[in-house]
Amino acid sequence: MKKTTVLQVCVAFVLCSPQVMTGSSVDCPDQDTAGTSCSISMEKLLERAVQHAELIYRVSEESKLLFDEMLISNGMNLHIPEGNMCAPKTVPVPLSKSEIQQISDKWILHSLLILAQFWIDPLAEVQASLENYENAPSALLTRSKWMSTKLMSLEQGITVLNRQILGEGSLTLEGLEETSSNILETVRRDYSVIYCFRKDAHKMQTFLKLLKCRQIDKENCSLF
Repeated sequence: MKKTTVLQVCVAFVLCSPQVMTGSSVDCPDQDTAGTSCSISMEKLLERAVQHAELIYRVSEESKLLFDEMLISNGMNLHIPEGNMCAPKTVPVPLSKSEIQQISDKWILHSLLILAQFWIDPLAEVQASLENYENAPSALLTRSKWMSTKLMSLEQGITVLNRQILGEGSLTLEGLEETSSNILETVRRDYSVIYCFRKDAHKMQTFLKLLKCRQIDKENCSLF
């Protein structure tokens, strides 16, 4: 109960505080009309992106637990094939400390964009699907909507970082098309998205922390 209360306070802070991201991952009130520059410091941009990713990961964990509780209350036990959606082949994950130290900032930024864009459509579809459930908890509906909205905001913020650090724009991924008229298959698909997204949300949080450490602390960065 205490964990849920703290999470709700954190989410409310992000949604309501002018000092933290609300509509987008980065807020550039003085950005020029071409969108090529931003008056906010790189440190602040990275700090906001990290905060955003941390909260998205926390809410994804909470959503998975709520979905588990809903399944248990309905006597359902789903087998999730982790190799299906849990590891996009477009983002090989460094496994050792030496591998992490060798990856470039460009690789990190491109991986962040790929991960964020990979999950935008699936999360939006889950949000719409859950609204058709007869007994979906309101807390799960609220969190799924929050994750869908905030992931899009994070993707926008990562795009700004990509432009500021690398001088590049956004990447474009082809959307995944998967439909099902079978109720059990729909539930399994929705659960798979939430179950697997939280793993990639943790990756995004980790990558952003590493990028922030490298960009701000530079040679003094001791992370990893």
